[in-house]
Amino acid sequence: MSRRCQLTGREPGFGKNVSHSHRRTSRRFDPNVQQKRFWLAEENRWVRLRLSTKGIRTVDRIGVTAAVARIRAAGGKV
Repeated sequence: MSRRCQLTGREPGFGKNVSHSHRRTSRRFDPNVQQKRFWLAEENRWVRLRLSTKGIRTVDRIGVTAAVARIRAAGGKV
């Protein structure tokens, strides 16, 4: 399962862990992606979206209909 937000497009970032001896090893910074259900009144059904926490706040601000429209405009499946 990919760690990618359907609305904001947030993906994992990559970097290094640096030990006390300054030895570097690769690591991954995963976004906080949650799976959340929203009621889409226009289609009279529930939609399940994989959103980052910022994406959830965006849906709260602009509404589910506008968020689904943005995802579909970007080529995403809802």
